[in-house]
Amino acid sequence: MQRYDYLIVGAGMVAANAIDGIREQDTDGSIGILGAEPHGPVTRPALSKKLWTDPDFTEDKIWMQPEHDAHTTLHTNTRVTAIDRNARTVTVESGEAIGYGKLLLATGGAPVRLDALPESEQVRYFRDYADYRRLRELASEPRHVAVIGGSYIGTELAAALIQNGCRVTLVYPEAVLGGGMLPPSLADRLHQTYLDRGVELLGGRKVEGGEEADGKVTLALDDGSRLEVDAVVFGLGVTACSELAEQAGLEVDGGIVVDDRLATADDAIFAAGDVAIYPDRILGRWQAEHVDNANFMGATVGRIMAGSDERYTHTPYFYSNVFDIAWKAIGTLDSSLDIVEDVRDGKGVYYYRGRESDETGGRVKGILLLGLDADRLDLARDVLAVPEPLPAESLIGRIPLD
Repeated sequence: MQRYDYLIVGAGMVAANAIDGIREQDTDGSIGILGAEPHGPVTRPALSKKLWTDPDFTEDKIWMQPEHDAHTTLHTNTRVTAIDRNARTVTVESGEAIGYGKLLLATGGAPVRLDALPESEQVRYFRDYADYRRLRELASEPRHVAVIGGSYIGTELAAALIQNGCRVTLVYPEAVLGGGMLPPSLADRLHQTYLDRGVELLGGRKVEGGEEADGKVTLALDDGSRLEVDAVVFGLGVTACSELAEQAGLEVDGGIVVDDRLATADDAIFAAGDVAIYPDRILGRWQAEHVDNANFMGATVGRIMAGSDERYTHTPYFYSNVFDIAWKAIGTLDSSLDIVEDVRDGKGVYYYRGRESDETGGRVKGILLLGLDADRLDLARDVLAVPEPLPAESLIGRIPLD
């Protein structure tokens, strides 16, 4: 039976960063990475962003190299089916058992799917490199592509496809694109930008089902209408892949629950990345499905597994770049909160405060930085860390725009 000092389930960005962290503490311990996909880690954000919009960012730049040395082994096409905590082994689909000293669950998330419309060559639930390659093939001709979902992946893919010669229809549930998350003024700007760039917007709609025939996909929408297109790509969010942990008796609540050392109740098993529910030092109980968290949490859990006594204290940010709109944010973005705007000349800061009607009234719960550099993020973290309510007037100018 193979055995590794450090075994990582999941071959994504968290795994690649965890290996770096382990090697900071332990240069010789054996590391095994078990990935269900046929390739190693990629810089996942590029699949919906830079690969489509930056001609200088070529495909060879997305690959991360986890195999640093002779003591590190990447196993692709290897899906784990069970964990035996007593024996400290995992079982893979072939039936083989693999032993571990420390185990990291970096299983990420799986895209939300519609049972009524299974994945095919013309229907993609966008998540991985294979989805990117197929969408690139579809975009090689001026096809009509429906993008379903108005959050990060959906808006980024719609922007990418329209800029690469496709006709694009974007279907999303809000009346105004981004309306559930962004301040009304910014959502209106985003909405109009997509219209100006030629994206057809079908707001206030959801897909209930569909069918494929004669090279076309026909979508059934919840208002009774139908939409015929050449291809469909879904970006409806993800659900944490926590089944292995749950089957092994670990605590799961929308993700794998860990402490501030990213450890589960089993001191040999850790979790990090999209799948982890952890205690953020500023935001409280939190789950972060973004690249900044994958980078920092991955490196931190690697060092901890290899003997570091540190705790995870980084509060991650997330971001989006579409057309001429670029923003970064930390915390909760919910347009139903009380939003204080400090905006000038197309850039600024939006402070999301708790509503006066609830116990968090006046406390800043989220901050969005529009068109500002990353050096403002620490200032945003400082504001979010203030435990008491902050009057609206005290926020203007608190994070400088210049």
